[in-house]
Amino acid sequence: MFEHSTKIRTRYSEVDRMGYVYYGNYATYFEVGRVEAMRALGISYAELEEAGIMMPVIRYEINYKRPAYYDEELTIVTRVKKVPLSRILFEYETWNTKGELLNTALTELVFVDNKTMKPQPAPDIIVDAAEKYIVD
Repeated sequence: MFEHSTKIRTRYSEVDRMGYVYYGNYATYFEVGRVEAMRALGISYAELEEAGIMMPVIRYEINYKRPAYYDEELTIVTRVKKVPLSRILFEYETWNTKGELLNTALTELVFVDNKTMKPQPAPDIIVDAAEKYIVD
């Protein structure tokens, strides 16, 4: 399993009238976690796109447990548990500084050729990086 943690501080514009971080903002937090996790593996989204590989999200699920509040530092833990084939599944946990689990989530992305817009196998750079951490 590959695991990476990313810190995010909530901003005032992300809080609703109840004082909670608006639920829709978590998708953005998870994107930051996902991009930083891939960067930690030595993979750049920009380089993948330049190579003609797109990674659209085809599934997003979240389970809310507790709210986050304005100006809290959150830790987004991002995990990849399986070597990708034509799709990659990222799992997430959001923690506050009190050690409370705020939510769990997942996103599933598919590798797509940007010319044909058809699914393709995972690029070798991603498979090779994942295989260093994951034993199927």
